[in-house]
Amino acid sequence: MIKAVLFDMDDTLLDINLTAFMALYAADMSRILSEISGESPLVLAAALGRCYLAMADPKRTDGLTNFQVYAREFRRITGVPVDEPHTRVALRFYERELLPRRGSGIVAARPMPGGREAVEMVCKLGLRTALATNPSFSGPCIHTRMKWANISDLPFERVSHMCNSTRLKPSARYYAEFTSALGLHPDECLMVGNDARRDFPRPDIGMRTIYVGHARPSKAIWSGRMSELASELPAIVDRCNVEDAR
Repeated sequence: MIKAVLFDMDDTLLDINLTAFMALYAADMSRILSEISGESPLVLAAALGRCYLAMADPKRTDGLTNFQVYAREFRRITGVPVDEPHTRVALRFYERELLPRRGSGIVAARPMPGGREAVEMVCKLGLRTALATNPSFSGPCIHTRMKWANISDLPFERVSHMCNSTRLKPSARYYAEFTSALGLHPDECLMVGNDARRDFPRPDIGMRTIYVGHARPSKAIWSGRMSELASELPAIVDRCNVEDAR
């Protein structure tokens, strides 16, 4: 029985030039950390990339949050303590006060057509909803993008970020921890996402995925445009419940 629908955010509920956003964000963060530490921004930018790879490493066996891995690796590579109070204050100021202005121009952030309507349809169906966005960013950074998507006021029961998650997508552990935090099993949830690689748990844990994008992955239970999803959701949920009852 389907009890919740989980949504990805970037290019699912938020239409965004994600490559441009990540490049701009990394450049801004590197410049701020350079002013704090005196280290070259280029060195710091390269370190940010290596920290992402460390968080995403499929061979990880630790129980650390993604932020803890990021902080540990960044300090090891650069000597800069991003987890110490004075550094975190500067970074949080940037994320809360300056980053919200970065959504225009080449980043071109705007609500995905049909995104808000799809979440509202989940609520109309009496189902729970949560935002299962890839937790490689901080909570404030993710909240800024939620505002760009016009979804920050919607009743998401959980929003993943680097401080409350121990793995990145598509790790099955990420999805298992996320659904467990909701008190649910993966097979009681539908995942909605646009990434044929990241929005399907690896290995498979029984959670079905609705794909909203240009491809047609065979493992998706439904594929189409986000603008079409709200009207299709009742039938999709009914079909899943019928299959589960057999």
